Amino acid sequence: MNGTTRTREAVRQDPRVVVVTGAGTGIGQETAWAFAAQGPEVRVVAVGRRAEPLAETASRAPGRIVPLAVDITAPDGPEAIVRETLERFGRLDVLVNNAGIAPPGPLGNYTAEGVGALLATNLTAPVLLGQAALAALTESRGVIVNVSTAVGQRGWPTNSVYAAGKAAIDTITRSWAVELAPRGIRVVAVAPGAIETPIADHAGLGPERRAAVRRWQVERTPLGRLGEPAEVAWAVVQLTSPQASFVTGVVLPVDGGAVVG
Repeated sequence: MNGTTRTREAVRQDPRVVVVTGAGTGIGQETAWAFAAQGPEVRVVAVGRRAEPLAETASRAPGRIVPLAVDITAPDGPEAIVRETLERFGRLDVLVNNAGIAPPGPLGNYTAEGVGALLATNLTAPVLLGQAALAALTESRGVIVNVSTAVGQRGWPTNSVYAAGKAAIDTITRSWAVELAPRGIRVVAVAPGAIETPIADHAGLGPERRAAVRRWQVERTPLGRLGEPAEVAWAVVQLTSPQASFVTGVVLPVDGGAVVG
């Protein structure tokens, strides 16, 4: 029985299926592990560009986490992710739009190519992936979780385009929550603050610059420390649980109080 011929009743008996983008490291990896830890009633499709870190993610829960190396910014990337998920599992219940890049840049240093690449990953890809998953999520009455940033609710000097893209994700979350409610789809977001992830390494910052950024972040976090990826993953999982079935349109800060401090 394939995904196109299953009845709605048969599909409901299958494991809950979660797609997590950017699942090779950091928040995405911890989110994949947190869903898989719920047991055999959950399957996770861990999406990312690089096969090696995805294999590491999948090794934590063989059989429950399936790695899928796809570039979400490729023209056929979003459709490929949904197609592969449905071909393997026949359904899609939760989409976690986590993948993101944060190359620093003061206004005077931006280029059209750099701005385009940043927004392609952080804004355009989540929109097109949500669109590609729409029919499947309608079928399952599923959940979309967008990973934003607490900085999007304030300002980030020398990283304005990143902050602006994430602020747009907040608006998209609220808008989709209203738009998709008649389909039974909930849409929520988590807004991490300063989290101990490799994103600064990927941004090309040197050791001294990374340390300076971390000090700046900790100084502006009332709890006085960096967060852990697992703490953000916990929030993602909780927002997708059946107990959260009346929660939609919320952007939940996971930031040690940075937004209100």
